Amino acid sequence: MLIFPKDFVWGSSTSGPQTEGRVPGDGKGDNLWDYWYQVEPNRYYNGIGPDKTSTFYENWEKDIELLLETGHTAFRTSIQWSRIFPQGRGEVNPQGVAFYRQVFEAIKAKGIRLLVNLYHFDLPFALQEDGDGWENKATIKAYEDYARFCFENYGDLVDQWITFNEPIVPVEFGYFYDAHYPHKVDAKAAVKVAYHTQLASTLAVKACHEVLPDSKIGIVLNLTPAYPRSQHPADVKAARIADLFQAQSFLDPSVLGTYPEELVEILSEHDLLPEYTAEELELIRENTVDFLGVNYYQPLRVMAPRFAKHPDSPLLPEHFYEPYVMPGRKINPHRGWEIYEQGIYHIAQNIKENYGNIEWMLTENGMGVEGEDKFRENGMIRDDYRIDFVKGHLRELHRAIEDGANCKGYLIWTFIDCWSWLNSYKNRYGLVELDLETQERRLKKSGHWFKELSDNNGF
Repeated sequence: MLIFPKDFVWGSSTSGPQTEGRVPGDGKGDNLWDYWYQVEPNRYYNGIGPDKTSTFYENWEKDIELLLETGHTAFRTSIQWSRIFPQGRGEVNPQGVAFYRQVFEAIKAKGIRLLVNLYHFDLPFALQEDGDGWENKATIKAYEDYARFCFENYGDLVDQWITFNEPIVPVEFGYFYDAHYPHKVDAKAAVKVAYHTQLASTLAVKACHEVLPDSKIGIVLNLTPAYPRSQHPADVKAARIADLFQAQSFLDPSVLGTYPEELVEILSEHDLLPEYTAEELELIRENTVDFLGVNYYQPLRVMAPRFAKHPDSPLLPEHFYEPYVMPGRKINPHRGWEIYEQGIYHIAQNIKENYGNIEWMLTENGMGVEGEDKFRENGMIRDDYRIDFVKGHLRELHRAIEDGANCKGYLIWTFIDCWSWLNSYKNRYGLVELDLETQERRLKKSGHWFKELSDNNGF
């Protein structure tokens, strides 16, 4: 039996925009997803938008009871910025403020460790409309004010704070790949958005340490290891650049307080450096995170680009590296993603050797499956595939901890089947099944197994 350290925590992660939904009169303002759904509902799988999600806003008391039934000793969720500040700044929505206090108090009353993320891809639309969102430094100030408000109003309830979840994702999908609003294709804007996001995260760390000097604050990054197709120098270089873009662009400034020199050189060579000041760089240097959240689903396998960039085409990451499909890979046939458990161990080794073995937690890891109803027996979804997926990754995490990794917990994505951006409910990840028609919640086999896992602190 694999036993984890004494104070190791077990739970799940989710987000406000993917679970709460909206009800008439709740006072929430539009975020980017709300607006985009209004103008292009065809973009959303089966036409299901962010107004429904998992109806947590109405069913939170029932859902918090289910946290205990599934063995949670920790839970990560997020505050929706536009539920607190409908316009991103200025007037406060008192219903939103009261809602989060009720939820957080109930979670704490159950003895569950509470991790709260301040931003999960959900910029208030008013800030996008007023000044191009994260391209505008005024958004940094609005975010800092929102973060301070949260620290002041919920600091007595929150155990650990998180500035951003996977900040590289809105950069990639919002400014390269047309999959998040504002769906631009503009490398210069992408780099500016990344830098402004990092600066906002830094200022939130500073504000948290000022308002709540005894609290810990971190950032959640998808530290997907980049593996080269071969040891050919061109493939090795492609993997190194992929790692610079995908991971180190936020990992290094957040943990070490500086940007990688090679990344700066590449951006400079392509005239992509954002406007910055010495004072801003000093702020980044002096206000590093207290811990890391690490999200891991699949590896990033890359090779050297096969073709030269067309002179008129926009600059994309593919001009530095291309995805590579490894023959014989283990795969989730329902989602199309590779399963590579060893990636967890490699992430842990990298943190230990290159980032001071900073405290961290595995904050997302899970298996999405389409059409789970076909696995139902006697009324319950028998998701043994999910249990096996988790066990495989936990074996590697346990091995990493045995070798000195400073990992404090495992949070699965996710607690209950949730709405997922443009995919809506296509892929289900939950320990708890959600019936979209009746809103009934039913534990899957994995939900019962997760309770045993937590009770035994291992398997």
